[in-house]
Amino acid sequence: MENLQTVNLILSILFLACYSYQFVYLAVPFLKKDRPTNWGKYHRYAVLIAARNEEAVIAQLIESIRAQDYPSDLVQIFVAADNCTDATAQIARAAGATVYQRENREQIGKGYVLHFLLEAIRRDCGLEQFDGFFVFDADNLLRRDYIRQMNRTFSAGYEVVTSYRNAKNYADNWISAGYALWFLRESEYLNHARMLLGTSAAVSGTGFLFSRQVLEACGGWNFFLLTEDIEFTVHNITAGRRVGYCPQAELFDEQPVTFGQSWRQRLRWAKGYLQVFHRYGGKLLRGIFQKEGGFACYDMCMANMPAILLALACGAANLLLLAAGVWDGESVLTCLLGWFANTYGLLFFLGAVTTATQWKKIHAQGWQKVLYTFTFPLFMLTYLPISLCALFQRVEWLPVEHTVGLSIQALAEEEPMGKNPLAILLKR
Repeated sequence: MENLQTVNLILSILFLACYSYQFVYLAVPFLKKDRPTNWGKYHRYAVLIAARNEEAVIAQLIESIRAQDYPSDLVQIFVAADNCTDATAQIARAAGATVYQRENREQIGKGYVLHFLLEAIRRDCGLEQFDGFFVFDADNLLRRDYIRQMNRTFSAGYEVVTSYRNAKNYADNWISAGYALWFLRESEYLNHARMLLGTSAAVSGTGFLFSRQVLEACGGWNFFLLTEDIEFTVHNITAGRRVGYCPQAELFDEQPVTFGQSWRQRLRWAKGYLQVFHRYGGKLLRGIFQKEGGFACYDMCMANMPAILLALACGAANLLLLAAGVWDGESVLTCLLGWFANTYGLLFFLGAVTTATQWKKIHAQGWQKVLYTFTFPLFMLTYLPISLCALFQRVEWLPVEHTVGLSIQALAEEEPMGKNPLAILLKR
């Protein structure tokens, strides 16, 4: 039993040493306020949308872009219809976008599609006419002031900017709510805290902006790993750039609702994290000891070496001790129950803080918000087998089906409902 306690104590200390700073992040949005900034000048933007069989949602995204309270002559929409077998291209053209159709069954993934789209724009329009480039997924919806708010942060000197990520189908089930709650936490208690502390935020898949100068410095879009967004983030951070965050720019996206889809998507993410760490781990580790950007490198290093791997290491060590006969099955059960209770409690606390503070922004009924706070830890714990599979399994990029054809006007009319019992509980 002493061997068991020693192993778990060492791993617990390692976990705290690596990730305790993220608990500090929880307090930052309560203690610091956003610095006021000027609106800045109007910039000209290209909007990049990678779409594969997105006929159910592409028109609603383009509509929400065209309805922005930003000069429409300064925003041009480009869509890459990637290996589509439906009417995505026709619908996007009818909605007012410039559409390029791509047929490539070998180079699969969003990174390749963005490279294709930017090269097509370079060839036909010239990249020099744009100051910056937005990247959205086809299922996204934008608040009416999204581009104006992002332009404000961009004008303040941030050449890469990400935004607040909300969900348009939070209330569907515990899976969609699990995703949504994680992204809400990432927005408010990771990226917002990073911005307030003056370190670098991280791009998260969609809803981000980068300057033409950044694109040129990167030699074009050459990020093709399974998590091209994290690769792009880490590349820029190790190059000394800082990713900004705009909390006022709110974007909605559709989350998976079936466990099969969720498994495939998160398996790709988990594998992608490992790919990024394998390629950039050395640069990140060296960057930690630099005077400028050292903490950002440490932060991204921890983000790309998921805490879930420590949990897997703990389980593997305990199983080895069991197999060696160092301790008995009853001790295993006691240890596992204790670990589960502690982990569930920690994840519940993170979910509860996020739900309580973001209550008014969550589009679901009150009882659903409370219920899915309790299921959030279970959703996160499913990362254990996913991360284990990612270590050994070959993973390919697979599209996620989107079917929630909701307009931004309809979403705005769905006011979040219910009192906030979690806020009352946390105050106590």
